Amino acid sequence: MKIYEINELAVIIRGLKAGGRKIVHCHGCFDLMHPGHIKYFQAAKKMGDVLVVTVTPDVYVDKGPGRPVFDQSLRAESIAALECVDYVAINKWPTAEETLRALKPDCYVKGQEFKTLQDRTGKIQKEYEVVREIGAEIRFTHEIVFSSSKLLAQYCDDREGGR
Repeated sequence: MKIYEINELAVIIRGLKAGGRKIVHCHGCFDLMHPGHIKYFQAAKKMGDVLVVTVTPDVYVDKGPGRPVFDQSLRAESIAALECVDYVAINKWPTAEETLRALKPDCYVKGQEFKTLQDRTGKIQKEYEVVREIGAEIRFTHEIVFSSSKLLAQYCDDREGGR
């Protein structure tokens, strides 16, 4: 089993860290899984021993109307199916701030599009402050980047019924 509640996962991670394992954490919406997500997870896994991925809950997805396409359970299950991912949890909050405090990973990994620590929502800045607060490291992958929103706009139009 790879999918846990945040509280359960925090206990598991404490045990892993006590055993000397380096915990890497990725967080995001991960709607419409694509090669960019997979390469991001694979690159993040190489930065430590255990890869933990948390998923933004449906209620806090801010990608526009009709999103997420897949509900939080399906997104979590899709991520858990990947060999490089060790644990998955559905976040409870709008950002990863409280999750970072609960899990206390050694490393928080984002894609290179966040390297400037700027995003339209301001979430990355808040998360970065918590990463510093808990004594973790923030790192960035340098993999191919896709946007699910742009892919939807480019390949799905109303004549085909959208999704």
